[in-house]
Amino acid sequence: MKSLTANELRKRFIQFFVDRGHVQISGASVIPENDPTVLFTTAGMHPLVPYILGQEHPAGKRLTDYQKCIRTGDIDSVGDPHHLTCFEMLGNWSLGDYFKKEMIPWSYEFLTQVLEIPAEKLSVTVFEGEDGIPRDTESAELWHSMGIPYERIYFMPREDNWWGPAGETGPCGPDTEMFIDTGRPACGPNCKPGCSCGKYFEVWNDVLMQYRKTKDGKFVEMERKCIDTGMGIERTIAILQGKKSVYETEVMQPILKAIGQKAGVTYGENEATDVSMRIIADHIRTSTFILGDQRGVSPSNVGQGYILRRLIRRAVRHGKKLGIQGAFLAEIAKVVVDLYGEPYPEILENKERVYSELTAEEEKFSLTLEKGEKQFEKMTYFLEKQGVKEIAGGSAFKLYDTYGFPIELTKELAAEKGFTVDEKGFEEAFAKHQELSRTAESGQFKSGLGDHSEQTTALHTATHMLQAALRQVLGPEVGQKGSNITPERLRFDFTYHEKMTPEQIKQVEDIVNQQIARDLKVTVQTMTPEQAVESGAMAFFSSKYGEQVTVYSIGDFSKEVCAGPHVEHTGDMGHFHILKEESSSAGVRRIKAVLEKGN
Repeated sequence: MKSLTANELRKRFIQFFVDRGHVQISGASVIPENDPTVLFTTAGMHPLVPYILGQEHPAGKRLTDYQKCIRTGDIDSVGDPHHLTCFEMLGNWSLGDYFKKEMIPWSYEFLTQVLEIPAEKLSVTVFEGEDGIPRDTESAELWHSMGIPYERIYFMPREDNWWGPAGETGPCGPDTEMFIDTGRPACGPNCKPGCSCGKYFEVWNDVLMQYRKTKDGKFVEMERKCIDTGMGIERTIAILQGKKSVYETEVMQPILKAIGQKAGVTYGENEATDVSMRIIADHIRTSTFILGDQRGVSPSNVGQGYILRRLIRRAVRHGKKLGIQGAFLAEIAKVVVDLYGEPYPEILENKERVYSELTAEEEKFSLTLEKGEKQFEKMTYFLEKQGVKEIAGGSAFKLYDTYGFPIELTKELAAEKGFTVDEKGFEEAFAKHQELSRTAESGQFKSGLGDHSEQTTALHTATHMLQAALRQVLGPEVGQKGSNITPERLRFDFTYHEKMTPEQIKQVEDIVNQQIARDLKVTVQTMTPEQAVESGAMAFFSSKYGEQVTVYSIGDFSKEVCAGPHVEHTGDMGHFHILKEESSSAGVRRIKAVLEKGN
C-alpha cells in the first residue's frame, strides 16, 4: 500500500477525479445554512443535498471536494485510540450523469493503482435486496469483472448497504462499501466486512441513488440517478501508513507533542495520560475548526455554542488532570492552525478570533470549577447532617454535566471527606445522557435534511429580505452569522452590538412587508465569486477563484450568493412578523420570525 500523508491523499483524490471531468468545489462551512436538522455538517454530501434532490449545481454535474465534518454523538467516547469529533471527508458526485458502470471501475482503479492497495486485500459489500427492491447484482458483477472473486463480495441488508431518503420521501438507493483486510485473525466463522473485531477496515463508500421513495412508501426507479461517495482522510492514512490509530499519524502527532511539552509528559508512555492527551488534541482541533469557520460561533449555552463550550471545557479539565498550569488552549490551537491553514484558509484568516475565544472560555471555566467545588461542599454538608455518607449517582452526574466535574474528581473529593459515590447510579445517568445525545444526532440527520417544502422555501427567501432590511435600519455592521429554518419559522443570527429597539423591529418588519407586497420577481444567475462581489451581491463563503456560484436577486431589493431554494416571486409569501429579538452570543443578535397567511 502507498504510505501517503493527509495532504498527499487529498491532492491525489481530487486530481484523480478532475482528470475524469470533475470540477473541484470548495468545502462548505461546518455550520449548515438554513438546515434545522443538524447542528454541524456531518458528512461530505450534506451541503450537496439540494443538488442531489434535483437543483442544478452551478459547477455542473461532476463534482469533487474535501470537507470538514463534525459529529458530536460520541463526545464522551473520545479518549480511546479511535474516536474523533471532527474529520475530513473526500468525495465525488455525479448529479444525473455517470452511474455504476463508471463509478465502480474508478473506485477499483483508485484503490489498487493510486493507493496501491493489493487487490487480494480488498472485499466489498453490496445490497442484498428487500421490500420489493431487487438485489444489487449489477454492482456485484461489476466488482467481479474488476477481479474481486465472488467469495469476497458480500450481500448485506438495508442497515448495512442502503442510504436515504433524507426525509420521509426523496432520492435513496443502495450503496457499495470497500474494505481492506488488515491481516488480523477472524473472530469466528461468520466474520465478514462490517464486523467490529477489526479484521476489516472500511476505506470507501459509493452511494448509488437510483430510487425515489414516494409518499405511499413505494420505491420508484429514477431517470436522474446520482452518485455520492465518501472516504475519511484520517482513518485512510492511518491504514495506509500501517498505524494502529489516527493519533499516530501526522495530523495528530504535532498536537500531541505540543500538549506533552506543556504537561511534561510524552505520548505513548502511559495510557492514563494518553487518554487525556487524545481528548485535548481532538477537542482543540474541533474547536479550532468551529471557531475558525467562516460562520464560526462562540461558546454559549445553546446549539452549536453549547457543543463548542462542552468541548473546550472537557479539554481544560483534562489539561488540569495532566498538571498543566494556567491557560494553554490557544497555544495548542496555534499548532492546529499551522497544520490546516493551507487546505482551509478560513482558519488562518480567523486565527486571532480562535485564540481569543479559547482563552476567554478557559478563564470563565476556572470560575465555574470554583462554583462546582462550592456546590460539592454544600451537597456534602447537607448529606452529613442527614447521616448519609454516599453521594447519589444523579448528584454526581449533575456535578459532571453542570459544573464539569469528572467522576474521578468527585470520587477524590468525596474520599477526602469520608464519602463514597454511587458509581453505578452515575453510569446509568451518564448512559442515559449519552443515548439521548446519539439519538438527537442521528435523528436530526435523518429527519428532514434538504426540506424544500413551500413553507420552508418562502421562509428561506424571507431571511434574505430580513438581512437586507436589517442593513437598511441598523447599517452595514449587520452580517449573517447563521440561520435555522423549519416549515413553521425562521431563526436568523446576525452581527450587531446592542439590543434592537421596538421601533427598529417595527421598521424592519414594515420594510420586508412592503417588499413582499411589491410582488418582486426572484431571479438567479451563475457567476464567479469575484463577479458576484463586483455585482454588489452579499457573500458569506470561502470559494476558490474560478468556481461558479449562484446569485439570487429579489427584485432590486436583495442580492446574495446562495444555494436556494427560493420562491419565484414574493407576492404570495404572506405577512412577515418578528416574534422575538434576543442575544445569541457576544456581538451576535438573534431574530425569530414567521410568515402569516391571510393578512
